[in-house]
Amino acid sequence: MFLFYTFADAGSIGVNYGRIANNLPSASKVVQLLKSQGIERVKVFDTDAAVLKALSGSGIKVTVDLPNELLFSAAKRPSFAFSWVQKNVAAYHPDTQIEAIGVGNEVFVDPHNTTKFLLPAMKNVHEALVKYNLHSSIKVSSPIALSALQNSYPSSAGSFRPELIEPVFKPMLSFLRQTGSFLMVNAYPFFAYESNTDVISLDYALFRENPGVVDAGNGLRYFSLFDAQIDAVFAALSALKYDDIRMVVTETGWPSKGDENENGASVENAAAYNGNLVRRILTGGGTPLRPKADLTVYLFALFNEDQKPGPTSERNYGLFYPNEEKVYNIPFTVEGLKNYHDHRSPVNRSPTVRAPVNGGGGVSKSTSGNTWCVANAEVGKEKLQRGLDYACGEGGADCRPIQRGATCYNPNTLEAHASFAFNSYYQKQSRAGGSCYFGGAAYVVTQPPRYGVCEFPTGY
Repeated sequence: MFLFYTFADAGSIGVNYGRIANNLPSASKVVQLLKSQGIERVKVFDTDAAVLKALSGSGIKVTVDLPNELLFSAAKRPSFAFSWVQKNVAAYHPDTQIEAIGVGNEVFVDPHNTTKFLLPAMKNVHEALVKYNLHSSIKVSSPIALSALQNSYPSSAGSFRPELIEPVFKPMLSFLRQTGSFLMVNAYPFFAYESNTDVISLDYALFRENPGVVDAGNGLRYFSLFDAQIDAVFAALSALKYDDIRMVVTETGWPSKGDENENGASVENAAAYNGNLVRRILTGGGTPLRPKADLTVYLFALFNEDQKPGPTSERNYGLFYPNEEKVYNIPFTVEGLKNYHDHRSPVNRSPTVRAPVNGGGGVSKSTSGNTWCVANAEVGKEKLQRGLDYACGEGGADCRPIQRGATCYNPNTLEAHASFAFNSYYQKQSRAGGSCYFGGAAYVVTQPPRYGVCEFPTGY
C-alpha cells in the first residue's frame, strides 16, 4: 500500500516582476496573468503603488524591495526606515500579502559601495515592522549574488569571501537567525555554463539526464549545476555554524536570446531550464547536502524588458512577451506538470564526458538505444520515498508489479521498488528529457537493471 505524495511539503515557485520597459501591460492585467497561470508568489524590485494596489485581495504573496539607493538613508535614520515601512508596507498589508522585504539587491557588487549600510538598514526596517507588529508575518533579508562566495567548487568547499565574513555575513546571519528570517540568494547556472562550455555540459546545466558529478569533498553526487551552486551556499553557511538558516532563491533564470558570444542563450534552453526547474522544485526534495530543504524559487523574469542595459540576454529573460504571450510553454503548477515534456533537439546531445570546473562542474554522455531509469540510493530513504509516492500517484506509473504478491514485489526494498516505479514513469513519458530526475533521486542507465527475477520494461 503506497501513501501517495501530495506535495504538501514540496517547494514553491514564484516569479520576479521587473518593469524596466516601456511596453508592459497595466499592473491589474499583470495580476490577472499571474492568477491565470497559477503563480502564487511574486517579487518586485520596488514598492510601486499601482502594483501593490493591483495585488490587493489577489491572494498572491509579495516580496518587495528597498532599493540600493535608499540604503544610506534607511541605515542612518531610523525615522526614514519607519516612514518607508509606513508608506510602502503597512499601508497595503494585509490586503496585499507582503511576506518579505529585500533590503537592497546584490549590495556587495553595487559600485556605489553601500555594503557598510546594509545591516543597519536591515535592522532599522525590522524595528519599524516591530512597531507596526508586522515582524512575525513579514521577514527582512537581502538578496546576495553568488559572487559573494570565495569558493563554489566543489560544493562542499563553498565559502564566503573572507573580507565580507566578519563585517557583514556573521552579523547578518545572526540577525536572520534572531528574526526567524532566511537568506536570499540569486543563482544563475547560465553564467557558469556560458563561461565554461568546454567543461560544463548543457545537460548538467539544464536538469537533463546525465551521469552526475561526484563532490570529492563529501562523496555526494550532483545531477544539476543549480543544486551544486545552492549547496555551495549551504556549505558556506555551515562553515560559519549557521546550518539552521533557511534559503530562498530570489532570482534564477535562463535567457531565450543573446548575443553571438552568449553561449547557450536560446528559446529551447530557456524552456528546458525553467521547465525542468519547476518540475525539480514542485516535486519536492531539497539538495544533496540538504535533502529536507524544500526551496522557494523565484524565476527571473515575468516579462522581456526592452529598456534593460547590457547584452541582448538582459532583455530576454522573460517568460512572457509584453503582449502576455508565452515566450515558450512551461507549467508553473503541479497540475501543469502532468502534461509537461522537455522538448529537446537531437543536435544538443553531447558525446563527450567532461571534467568539472570551478563554479560548478558537469559531465555529459550520449545515450543510444534503450535506456532505463533507476533509483539513486545515495539521496537517502526519504527522498526515494517521495519520488516513489509521486511516480505511483500523480505521476501515473504502473506500480501494480511491485505490490505484495506481484512479480516485482521481491526484493522488497525501497531502492528496488523506487527503481521500478521511476522506470515505469520514465518509459511512459517516452524517455523525455527531465523525466528521470525525481529531485536527484533517479538517473539514467544504458544497461537493463535487474532486481531478482523482475524485468524492467523499455517502452509502453
